[in-house]
Amino acid sequence: MTEPFGARLRRAMDERGPLCVGIDPHASLLTEWGLNDDVTGLERFSRTVVEALSDRVAVFKPQSAFFERFGSRGVAVLEKTVQEARAAGALVLMDAKRGDIGSTMAAYAEAFLRKDSPLFSDALTVSPYLGYGSLSPAVVLARESGAGLFVLALTSNPEGGEVQHAVRADGRNVGATMLAHLAAENTGEEPLGSFGAVVGATLGDLSSYDLDINGPLLAPGVGAQGATPADLPAVFGAAIRNVVPNVSRGVLRHGPDVSALRASAERFADEIRSALPTG
Repeated sequence: MTEPFGARLRRAMDERGPLCVGIDPHASLLTEWGLNDDVTGLERFSRTVVEALSDRVAVFKPQSAFFERFGSRGVAVLEKTVQEARAAGALVLMDAKRGDIGSTMAAYAEAFLRKDSPLFSDALTVSPYLGYGSLSPAVVLARESGAGLFVLALTSNPEGGEVQHAVRADGRNVGATMLAHLAAENTGEEPLGSFGAVVGATLGDLSSYDLDINGPLLAPGVGAQGATPADLPAVFGAAIRNVVPNVSRGVLRHGPDVSALRASAERFADEIRSALPTG
């Protein structure tokens, strides 16, 4: 039986630190690297990031949209990127933010969470805003495959508040409701549940939310979006040990020089370790 994602993630975080590095080959970044905005540039970019960092970061987070924009050839590069990263020992969190109902949600889940899929990833980002129950096919398949999910709960984009801060009839807002669903999914799991939340590192004091979901908290916003590793304890409080800080441009802008990519990732990793409580 496949070891659950939460257990594999906990071990990777303990051994390598919790840093997650995005693989976001958008056009401007390819240009900064001196690459053409085409499939060849896409492949060169992705391979360089994986080769530079796969032995030292806990998680890679490829953003599927930047590969999909090149059609089938771009998706082929994404498949290879996922497979090479996992073969090198890093966990892969596919940032696809899929969300739908019924058989369509099941098909999205099969694309990324079925073990024999070319795009099989250790975890997948999903959107619950057709109702948390709409994610059921992905939850079921993730459990069967030993994979994980990261559910959008409290995102860092300003527009997210109009949905996530909306108050339900029971007095609890939507973001808190998603956290409660995830806590229920992770009940009794050790050493860490496999169903995580996306919670922005730029959101400031979140002490009014119960972030203790016994699962990982993906924290985008560190680096170019303005949050720093030193901000994390104030945002996440007692849940800090389960936070997976995501840095994309803050590391990637140092490419294509492999040494510079490694040095940048190590600086962020060191700053994150310094911010974490000891003991």
